[in-house]
Amino acid sequence: MKTFNDFNLLSSLQMTLNEKGLVRPTEIQNRVIPLLMNGKFIVGVSETGSGKTLSFVLPVLHLLKTLENEGQAVKIESQPRAAVIVPTRELGEQVSKVFKLFTHTTRLRVRTVLGGTEFKVAKNNVQGPFEVLVATPGRLLKLIERELISLKDIRFLVVDEADQMLDADFLPAVNTIVTNCSDKPQMALFSATVSATVQELMTKLFDGADVIRSSGSSRIVPTLTTKNITVIDGERFPIIEKLLAKPIKGGTIMFTNTREQCDKLAVLLKEKGIECLVYRGEMEKVERRKNLNAFRERKIKILISTDLASRGLDVEHTERIINYHLPKEMDNYIHRVGRTARAGRPGLVVNLVTERDSALISKLGAVQSNRR
Repeated sequence: MKTFNDFNLLSSLQMTLNEKGLVRPTEIQNRVIPLLMNGKFIVGVSETGSGKTLSFVLPVLHLLKTLENEGQAVKIESQPRAAVIVPTRELGEQVSKVFKLFTHTTRLRVRTVLGGTEFKVAKNNVQGPFEVLVATPGRLLKLIERELISLKDIRFLVVDEADQMLDADFLPAVNTIVTNCSDKPQMALFSATVSATVQELMTKLFDGADVIRSSGSSRIVPTLTTKNITVIDGERFPIIEKLLAKPIKGGTIMFTNTREQCDKLAVLLKEKGIECLVYRGEMEKVERRKNLNAFRERKIKILISTDLASRGLDVEHTERIINYHLPKEMDNYIHRVGRTARAGRPGLVVNLVTERDSALISKLGAVQSNRR
């Protein structure tokens, strides 16, 4: 299939695709959408920025709207027909936005219940009839325990960005969510890499599912340019000063490995009059969200983060990634650089490389380092 028209989607969905100028599906969309529309269980493994979200959004809305057109509209309050489980509030908001691109023509309702918000907000969000729920597992379980929501009519269950589910309780939570569905719904799991958690999920809940791996899964996208700079005698910051002295149009995310490194780098930049904000764990959630929104809205151009920002964030204008400290694991590197060069757009990653990073650089098949 070469265009979205070939999927035989409902005209209301096709209308929005046309309005948004979406004509040709990505590889993962091309392979997954027909399977989901035919009722298959699938596991989709594809690199970040490859369009996984639309791979399930379109089949979910197609299925639900078809039921409604056949006289089976949702009428019971707090009983959705599709649920998408996400690891973080930020990712949940992004998934919800993709759904809502299509709801003005399908007239379907999407609600969110996400960690990091007041419980009364989640409680209010699930009142009344609606079709699609986007939820973090902990918050959804709390609603189930208090009988504020029912999953008895779930027809489609998606686990998104499964390799980002870092909580050890995640697998039991998903199991509980599945058992609360009256009949086992059609299920789909999406991930950029196959971590131990993902493999366990595949074994326990997705046995027999069609596993679709894109040709670029667990690899760096071709639109990403990589520049390696060797750090001499631990002098990282002078390199950063020179890099930032040459402004770029888009935003920059700078990664460190620890919260302490993150804060120290922010202080060094601010002392030089370079505006930046921090996004890491162990911050007040309100402050962290405020900082992310400032970066998303282009009020500041530099966001300094730990690996917290490497998982699930999609800020379209992120043009450059700087690994101030490189991670030890390849999976973490792939997630970090996946914040740029998304959906076919170009992007740049700059790695500050020391001797201890040689194993990772070797795995990357890196180009010759630029010595300073």
